[in-house]
Amino acid sequence: MISKFAIAATAAAMIAGPALALDVTGDAAAGEKVFNKVCQTCHVVKNDAGEVVAGRNAKVGPNLFQMPGRHAAAIDGFRYSKLMKEAGEKGLVWTEEELVKYVPNPTEFLRNYTEDPKGRGLMTNQRVKEQEIRDVFAYIASFGIHE
Repeated sequence: MISKFAIAATAAAMIAGPALALDVTGDAAAGEKVFNKVCQTCHVVKNDAGEVVAGRNAKVGPNLFQMPGRHAAAIDGFRYSKLMKEAGEKGLVWTEEELVKYVPNPTEFLRNYTEDPKGRGLMTNQRVKEQEIRDVFAYIASFGIHE
């Protein structure tokens, strides 16, 4: 049985078209469980209408609505670390592969990406498996992909 989230993620990827070419390989239904266990402590997915579609309206981390395909540090008014802003300026776009590299050790990833050995990211290291990160990416993509 195909979950409604998998269908939504596939539809979102198709709508995004070839210009975006965003791979979504995870299982959105499994990603929902991981998101609720790990991510919603700091993050929310709030759509353009202002409705919280995932999470508990946390405001520590940025809103993840249409995060897939979006440049890092791109939400106006959110207070990002200097290192995250630098990564966004250098062109970091949130794809599944970048998220897989980022989540286990955000500061190390950002230091490598920006070539700034002393900078600090604000997100803490997460003890999640690679497949769980892919599943969370699919879950978040099920709500929309950045165009």
